[in-house]
Amino acid sequence: MNISAMTLDDDFTNSSFNCTTDSFKQVIYPVMYLSIFILGAVGNSLSIYVFFQPSQRKTSVNIYMQNLAVSDLMFVSTLPFRATYFLMGSRWIFGDIVCRIMTYSLYVNMYCSIYFLTVLSMVRFTAIVYPFKQWKATSMRYAKIICAAIWLFVLAASSPLLSKEIAGYRNPAKCLDLHPSSTHRLLIMNYVVLIVGFILPFCTIIVCYIFAIKTLLRSKAPQCKKTACHKKALSAIIITLILFLLCFLPYHVLRTVHLIRSGCSQANLPMHKALVVTLCLAAMHSCLDPVLYYFAAENFKARIRSLYRR
Repeated sequence: MNISAMTLDDDFTNSSFNCTTDSFKQVIYPVMYLSIFILGAVGNSLSIYVFFQPSQRKTSVNIYMQNLAVSDLMFVSTLPFRATYFLMGSRWIFGDIVCRIMTYSLYVNMYCSIYFLTVLSMVRFTAIVYPFKQWKATSMRYAKIICAAIWLFVLAASSPLLSKEIAGYRNPAKCLDLHPSSTHRLLIMNYVVLIVGFILPFCTIIVCYIFAIKTLLRSKAPQCKKTACHKKALSAIIITLILFLLCFLPYHVLRTVHLIRSGCSQANLPMHKALVVTLCLAAMHSCLDPVLYYFAAENFKARIRSLYRR
């Protein structure tokens, strides 16, 4: 998956596209980015603190969630830079290297999050469908190996975004609004990223959800016992599915449509504005993931309540 082909950050504008979305972006992005930064920094910092408490139960599920929280916290730390850029009228003051890191961090976080959420759904799926069978992905050792593999894969696949040839600017005052030189090539690469980075994980989560529901409906155990055994597992799959539908699906659909219908015209203007909104939704997952931890992580809710009482 060559994510370097997707260097179309923020609204994927062509060099010929100036239309009227600049004023729209300068209102939407700062408000959304700063809101996500505050909520995400608080939520993920608290989550990481809870996960790394000595008394916190060590499970494969919590290992995956720890890595997801670290990824989200790294990403939200870049949002003040993005907000400042648009508040200053699309003028970049932080230098070329930081500019490239901004684009790099967006895609690293997005696809790391997608893969961590997918693995979490698979682990919770096995807890419902095969409750008495031990899988490698559910062991602590293999959970750490899988997390390391996800980090290495996404970091390596995204590394071309750090090069000046791909993410750099001749004008040092510009950043984030990258101008693709070959729409046809980017469209082809978008399809690869779309399939490997979104469609396959999304289909995996849907399959997990369907089979988990079928298993729960067929179960002959008493309802109270079923709820006690499967509540966390089902919550993880449902919340993950909602995150995909709300945050990732609109962004990937609009990104693909934009590349197919690239160009500046009055007819395309609503789509360009919608793409701005969907990118904000994609970034918003980083402050919604703590909701998943609260309802689905092992012993997480009890630790939060304990901290609140103290």
